[in-house]
Amino acid sequence: MQKRPSLINRGRIVFHQDNARPHISLVTRQKLREFGWEVLLHPPYSPDLAPSDYHLFLSMANALGSLKLATRESCENWLSEFFANRGASFYVKGIMMLASRWERVIEQNGAYLT
Repeated sequence: MQKRPSLINRGRIVFHQDNARPHISLVTRQKLREFGWEVLLHPPYSPDLAPSDYHLFLSMANALGSLKLATRESCENWLSEFFANRGASFYVKGIMMLASRWERVIEQNGAYLT
């Protein structure tokens, strides 16, 4: 982020979404242009660039540890408690990490992060 502070400090909306058909439809692209929003291109799937993978699921895996959930009910209870114990700042942090992760992937020429 220090090398490219303009990615964060643009003073306008920068929009990032995946390549699902509704997101890339002509109508959607026209509306985003009409808003004047910059749309960042979405690369092929990478666990290094998917907040669900590098932040949410990693946190869940760490919280689970070696815990074995024997029933569907115990799994649902565990998940409910996991999400109830995460405030908005948890999700904001995962999203805010995205720009620095982009930088690291670029610096490593697209190689997976370690």
